[in-house]
Amino acid sequence: MNISSHRIGRNLSPKVYSVGMYSDNEAKDSMSSISKSNKPDAISALRSAIKKSTGTTFVLKMNFKVGAEKMASAIAESVEPRTSDKGGVETLKQLLVDGIASKGAAVPGTKIQFDCSGDGIKVSVDDKEVGVVPGLCESFCDVYLDDKAVSPALRDSCVDNCCS
Repeated sequence: MNISSHRIGRNLSPKVYSVGMYSDNEAKDSMSSISKSNKPDAISALRSAIKKSTGTTFVLKMNFKVGAEKMASAIAESVEPRTSDKGGVETLKQLLVDGIASKGAAVPGTKIQFDCSGDGIKVSVDDKEVGVVPGLCESFCDVYLDDKAVSPALRDSCVDNCCS
């Protein structure tokens, strides 16, 4: 498991949540021959492997209390510049608001899960499915894996654990 703490938004303190990324063995195996000392190639291979994966899951575990709207907005704002599907971003945001608001707020221990597949992103809060957003998988993965990743520590941890 690769875990990194991350802050969301400019007005939130560090380590608001921890994030883990899970993918299939094929993704990990495709990176095993790449040297982790060659970080640019390793990160490129990681992004390519995840895009070819049949399924990748991101799990956010809350460390501090954050309101539903603020949490949903922060995630949506991270995805938005990475896609032209603004309607999909709004759907993602609304699913998060609905799922988190049903418990009042994203309190410490809240688990927000994003299952990315060819069908889209399945959003769950505390293991209860909230809904599915068609598409957006590549854009969502890029939030954590591209050159402007919100959690470079997660990306680096993946490279360290998957590359030789």
